[in-house]
Amino acid sequence: MKKIVFIILLLIHFNSISQDLGVEKLLIGIQSKESFKQQPYAEWFDSNYSSYKLDVSVVDKIKKHIKGVTIKAFMGTWCGDSQYETPNFYKLIDAVNFDYSNLTMIAVNRAKETPDNLQEGLNITNVPTFIFYKKGKEIGRFVEYPRETLEIDVLKIVSGKPYKHSYETE
Repeated sequence: MKKIVFIILLLIHFNSISQDLGVEKLLIGIQSKESFKQQPYAEWFDSNYSSYKLDVSVVDKIKKHIKGVTIKAFMGTWCGDSQYETPNFYKLIDAVNFDYSNLTMIAVNRAKETPDNLQEGLNITNVPTFIFYKKGKEIGRFVEYPRETLEIDVLKIVSGKPYKHSYETE
């Protein structure tokens, strides 16, 4: 019994040392918005969510085209672009009353992978990547940062207008 208590205390000690040394805690796998509202992620999520100013005129146009869309999103809690764009993305989908049951948010490690290989076959090269589907077919993807603005890029994707993400050549 003493050995078990000692091992538990040792694990607690090493965990606190790793936190003190700045070892980052990563979310990995399918996440909810609430996951990002917990520390240490809330520090960047809440401030970026609240400070992002949506273009309301574009939001109203997105609302007309978002029905029937599902989204598979990949982000990294370690990634600055994900820390900026993911809260903005949530603010946008909240503004268009997007049904969260049609969103799968997946946090990846630095290799852009999950233990369950949720990224497999989806060509996730940069994060965040938000993949939009209609009737099970990919209709477009937002990759890492907007070409114009988040709202305009998403509007182009969901309305079927020509759109190339930040890493596609013209």
